[in-house]
Amino acid sequence: MIMKCRYIPSTAINLKGTSTASSSSVLCREQVSVATVELTHNTDSCKSHTCISNALKISARTGNYDQGRRIQAQIIKLGMTNVLSLGNQLLHVYVKCKDFVHARKMFDEMRVRNIVTWNTFICGLRDVSSQTWTSKDGWREYSTECLKTNDHLGFCYFKQMLMESVSPDSITFCGLLRLCVEINDGVWLAKELHCAIVKLGYDQSCFLGATLVDLYGKFGLVGEARCVLEGVLARDLVLWNVMVSCYVLNGLGEEAFWLFNLMRVEGFEGDEFTFASLLNSCASLGFYDSGRQIQGLVIKVCLNKDVVVESALVDMYAKNEYMADARKAFDAMAFRNVVSWTTIIVGYGRRGDGKEAMELLKRMLREDFVPDELTLASVLSSCGNLSMATETVQVHAYAVRYVFSNSLSIGNALINAYSKCGCIAHAHQVFSSIQAPDLFSWTSVIGAYASHGFSKEAVQLFEEMLVNGVKPDGIVFLEVLSACSHGGLFSKGLEYLSLMTNYYQIMPSSEHYTCLIDLFGRLGLLNEAYEILNSMPVEPQTDGLKAFVGACKIHGNMKMAKWAAEKLFMIDPNDTATYVLMSNLYASDSNWSDAALIWEMARERLHNKSPGFSMEIARGINTLACRGNPSLNT
Repeated sequence: MIMKCRYIPSTAINLKGTSTASSSSVLCREQVSVATVELTHNTDSCKSHTCISNALKISARTGNYDQGRRIQAQIIKLGMTNVLSLGNQLLHVYVKCKDFVHARKMFDEMRVRNIVTWNTFICGLRDVSSQTWTSKDGWREYSTECLKTNDHLGFCYFKQMLMESVSPDSITFCGLLRLCVEINDGVWLAKELHCAIVKLGYDQSCFLGATLVDLYGKFGLVGEARCVLEGVLARDLVLWNVMVSCYVLNGLGEEAFWLFNLMRVEGFEGDEFTFASLLNSCASLGFYDSGRQIQGLVIKVCLNKDVVVESALVDMYAKNEYMADARKAFDAMAFRNVVSWTTIIVGYGRRGDGKEAMELLKRMLREDFVPDELTLASVLSSCGNLSMATETVQVHAYAVRYVFSNSLSIGNALINAYSKCGCIAHAHQVFSSIQAPDLFSWTSVIGAYASHGFSKEAVQLFEEMLVNGVKPDGIVFLEVLSACSHGGLFSKGLEYLSLMTNYYQIMPSSEHYTCLIDLFGRLGLLNEAYEILNSMPVEPQTDGLKAFVGACKIHGNMKMAKWAAEKLFMIDPNDTATYVLMSNLYASDSNWSDAALIWEMARERLHNKSPGFSMEIARGINTLACRGNPSLNT
């Protein structure tokens, strides 16, 4: 039985980041308090209305639920419950604070509702999940209808709004369109709403046009998005920007640049969002030269000091693997934000430069920026790749200290980092501290045990995962089959392959078959391994064939080894490891003539192979280079 416990490292990064968000929230609370004090000392109804309105605006902006409840009590005390504008603002406070039970109760009790009331309620309902409106009191009469029709609750109220003869406006349609992304068959509802927008004459609205383009882009319907753009006669910059982002989102970089040129022909130079989208396209598609051209345009229109554009520029250079240019652009930034720091740290992390990523994280904290989950996860990935155990513990301590330890992404990154550093106990302790581990968490910890030879523990965790109702995928099956292979767990390996193919309907890949071949080979079941190689529905890869050759060498079956070697030569005739493997095989059988023949073949085929380098660290660093291939001369 694997014991579960919570691991909290004792070594923390000796730096502290502060956030400006806390100071701004304090300021907003003071504003609410001032407005409330003014309200209690005012007897004039007009002044009271103004004070209440200001206090409600601040409460909604800051999400101050308790203050909103107190203001509602004051409204009741002053007999202003029928003032529609105050009712709408109070409803907005409840919606912003996600108290949908009280929001619905207040909405139903309002004697008069206008379009602002309906818009506030319907637009806010996009945050209501199915779990919310089937479990909380007051939602049951609507939840049954919505579940039967597969609608979102917002559309139920939209139907009620139409039945009460209230005409929707552009804000109503915008809120409903945003709901379409989150529900089943949302694309068909979006198209129906689009028809209603055209019918009611809102199709020339740039605001609605941008919402439609954004929605179609998220559904991958680029053609429909382009039709919306072309249908709006007086386009604004926001609509152009959303269409450019639509192309970028769907990987159509060339179309995005074509649209940008058309946009400039029509008199729009672009703003920071335009150039950020284009730079993102250059980053994801590897358009380095185009990115340099965009940088020139950015300087020309004096946006080279904008933090959004500069961050996108750093990201473009980093993703194109020009880290020197990325660092130069980062160092030249007049102002930086968390996104800027995260971008450069992720860039170094992706490159595998964990030490530089760690130094930048420390510098980021010294400059009073608070890293987010992506920043810490990237640093942890770099630390794991370089087996930097001490730095991993430091980042872990920081995460625990600043309440990042409950983050699922940070937990998964810690499991991987500790595993690569060889700290399996720490990896499992982090896993045990995750309240609701997902499939990635289970895969990471199972892979950690499997890769370090703890086969039985890996199998036990896999069984525990199935008991917890987590549906496995091909990757976690690969990890547990690898554990069975290294541990010689023959029956478990066959059981999991059958479970994978027959129950979960997952088609095994060549990697899965390689694990089975290795398992059979370790147990001396060469005929069974041979049958798998011949009957597998995918072409055998070099790893599987090499595992089979190694097993044949151990168990002295030269005939099967030669058969596998011939296949290896056919797949990759320039692989040095294949020649070494076969030469050693013949040498172990005292077949020196065939071993010499293999070396002769290697000299003929690999004479143009690049020379290798090695480094010797002893009282300094000495680099040794060979002119030929010394392994062929031994």
